Amino acid sequence: MKIIILGAGQVGGTLAENLANEQNDITVIDTDAARLRELQDRIDIKTVYGRGSYPQILADAGADDADMLVAVTNSDETNMVACQIAYTLFRTPTKISRIRSAAYLKQRDLFNNDAFPIDVLISPEQVVTNYISRLLQYPGALQVLDFANRKVQLVAVRAYYGGPLVGQDVKTLKTHLPETNARVAAIFRRGQAIEPTGSTVVEADDEVFFVAAKHHIKKVMSELRRAEDSYKRIVIAGGGNIGYRLAKQLEKDYQVKLIEFHKERAHFLSENLNRTVVLLGSATDKSLLEEENIENTDVFCALTNDDETNIMSSLLAKRSGARKVMTLINKSAYVDLVQGGMIDVAISPQQATIGSLLTHVRRGDVVNVHSLRRGAAEAIEAIAHGDQSSSKVVGRPIHDIPLPPGTTIGAIVRGDEVIMATSKLVVESDDHVILFVMDKRHIPDVERLFQVGLGFF
Repeated sequence: MKIIILGAGQVGGTLAENLANEQNDITVIDTDAARLRELQDRIDIKTVYGRGSYPQILADAGADDADMLVAVTNSDETNMVACQIAYTLFRTPTKISRIRSAAYLKQRDLFNNDAFPIDVLISPEQVVTNYISRLLQYPGALQVLDFANRKVQLVAVRAYYGGPLVGQDVKTLKTHLPETNARVAAIFRRGQAIEPTGSTVVEADDEVFFVAAKHHIKKVMSELRRAEDSYKRIVIAGGGNIGYRLAKQLEKDYQVKLIEFHKERAHFLSENLNRTVVLLGSATDKSLLEEENIENTDVFCALTNDDETNIMSSLLAKRSGARKVMTLINKSAYVDLVQGGMIDVAISPQQATIGSLLTHVRRGDVVNVHSLRRGAAEAIEAIAHGDQSSSKVVGRPIHDIPLPPGTTIGAIVRGDEVIMATSKLVVESDDHVILFVMDKRHIPDVERLFQVGLGFF
């Protein structure tokens, strides 16, 4: 595909890297020449210096025959105008825009061909808020991802010494939980991916990804680690877009405190939040944390715009007795450095967001994409179409489907029924197939599997 990306920031740069590695024709537009040079030195893309909402700049980037425009600059207005121009002057088929302001997002009638012709709205702040909210529902989870309208979830947990399944074969999961619908989809051991078979032994410290029906998640987690009490007391550091949205989402069900450094913003938060206690001060102030009984806190979420502040406040909170710390980290190089030590969960906003964007780029009928292991792997939900003569998957048992290396089918959702994958399970038309792809180089092969032959039409 020929794709134009507006904005070479964290989200735009990560997206360009993902798509360029999949043999797409990528052009990135930005007003930061140094950032464009850095991207071009690292990945095989074209760059155009200038404002992406200007018609001539879009023309220079090849908008005349582009398949898709992805506008992810920091300015909602620039993104919206760029989509309007791409539609009016260039008839670009697909236009995706990042919109941050709730003032725009509330007015859904704005985003249609009669106003701003935007096909897909992406709100990274809301994506990250939902991501953290799901993690809080399952104490001990490293990642929780939804598929098939939340009928199925993919959960990553670190196996603890003493867990019932630790030291046992994967196949014993069915023996331990005979009534539970679940399957181990992948294991990462010391950073290396392992494609699990029934005889694979789970070891302590393995990062285990399993697929299960939503109501079975907690039972399966208890097989891999000690059961943890539900979270009650949450402290949020940083009252920006993400911190504010998370507090708003959580305050009905949790005791929430929010620490904000800027006085004017703290006043806004106190006026617009109902049950959240808003504190004016610095999250790196040890005495403030102690005054607020940080040792009794279940989860400390560091969500400021500054990575260093997030990391330092998280370490301070953990050392002062907080049960769990979740830390927002924009610089991808930092994520692997800190997670698994004193920081329990490192959250990369661009990796959380990238799946929403990739869903609309994938060929075949792909309805969900989630980036895993900092972009090294992907979980995909694809819908099977056609019949045995026009499809490579429909009418075939799973063991006859030519899956690429490192790719497994975890589950199939057929109507309201969740079916765990077995080698003899036959895929039917309209099945939602949940796949785990450990090597992203094979994504195009997976896409081709779910493309229907011309004979079907």
